[in-house]
Amino acid sequence: MTFLRFFERVSFREFTQVDKTFLASMILILALGLVMVASASVSVSEDVHGHPYFFMARQSFYLLLGGGFGWILLSLPTQHLQRWGVWMMLFSLLLLILVLVPGIGKSVNGSRRWINLVVFNLQASEVAKVCMVVYVSGYLVRRADRVRQSFVGFIMPLFVCIAFLLFLLLEPDFGASVVLLGTVMVLLFLAGAPLYQFLLLLAGAVLMLGLVAVSASYRMKRLMNFVDPWADPFNEGYQLSQALIAYGRGEWFGLGLGNSVQKLSYLPEAHTDFVFSIWVEETGMLGGLVLILLFAVMLFRAFKIGHRAMSLSRPFAGYMCFGFSILILAQVIINIGVNTGFLPTKGLTLPLISYGGSSLIITLGSLFAIARVDIENRRGEQALESNENSDFEQNENINESDFIESDYKESTV
Repeated sequence: MTFLRFFERVSFREFTQVDKTFLASMILILALGLVMVASASVSVSEDVHGHPYFFMARQSFYLLLGGGFGWILLSLPTQHLQRWGVWMMLFSLLLLILVLVPGIGKSVNGSRRWINLVVFNLQASEVAKVCMVVYVSGYLVRRADRVRQSFVGFIMPLFVCIAFLLFLLLEPDFGASVVLLGTVMVLLFLAGAPLYQFLLLLAGAVLMLGLVAVSASYRMKRLMNFVDPWADPFNEGYQLSQALIAYGRGEWFGLGLGNSVQKLSYLPEAHTDFVFSIWVEETGMLGGLVLILLFAVMLFRAFKIGHRAMSLSRPFAGYMCFGFSILILAQVIINIGVNTGFLPTKGLTLPLISYGGSSLIITLGSLFAIARVDIENRRGEQALESNENSDFEQNENINESDFIESDYKESTV
């Protein structure tokens, strides 16, 4: 009972009243993601597990877990998240430390990023990103004046962020480091940090990330392959060149769902990092634009929910919506940029589309938290309307009683 008292029952009727455009776009993206995992993983699933739809079945299971986790967050008042922000930040930092411990962290393709939870492999960086958003959102509420007026208040959350970045780079996970640092910086800017401080920090962050990028030989190779993948199309530039071939095959309207050639063991990570290339090959440029439009609609509505929370004097809920939206937006931009050759190759999945338990569950949880903010916004607006109506009725009664009393005095005179 002590644990359950933190949760608040949300009726199905209240859930259906959440921004319908936001919910519809989210459901459509999830449906397309399940279809694309089923299509893009057919070859590798048959080769590795002897069944063409192994990864689709796993993704469906992750979707159910994500829905359950999301409903928990939907039932959790945002005031509790604000109260637990510091503890969530420390917990995610502990996960980043544990993932580097031999015997606990799981290594795949030379990167140690996962903790085996039997049911699925938990990617510590996914948890760290959302916990950091919750912590920074609470900090911006507690230290609002200090952030706007003092350089110390502006720089303090960045020291915490740097500690996260150090452990992320030890995994190594350069893509998650870029997304996390960028999200924190944008939140500080939205909180009213002086422009000159933000620009100085931006220049410093770009310089630091640039030094990190050129400090490792494999990152330099990725940068060179990004510039010209056709210089070595059968070795270092193989993945990107195969992705570009997929775009060429897709043309305007695609080859049709399930008809991709590149997924047949030509394009590595076709169902994870490069699922967007398979999507465009099968649905064409038109399908790619439709998917981008769906992400744009969903994130626009999420930003609108955050803006409404700010207008209702709920800054923590507003910053949290902005932060979760920026996290998803950054991952979408980087993943599509990598797939199309506009950005160097990084190990970032396409949210809600790529195969992966951690990404799907954590992203769904953040979207349900945004839905919770919308529910609380609507409750706040209804409370304001009822207060205004009661005040109006009270004033009407006072005016009516004054009129009756004055009329009575006149008649007696």
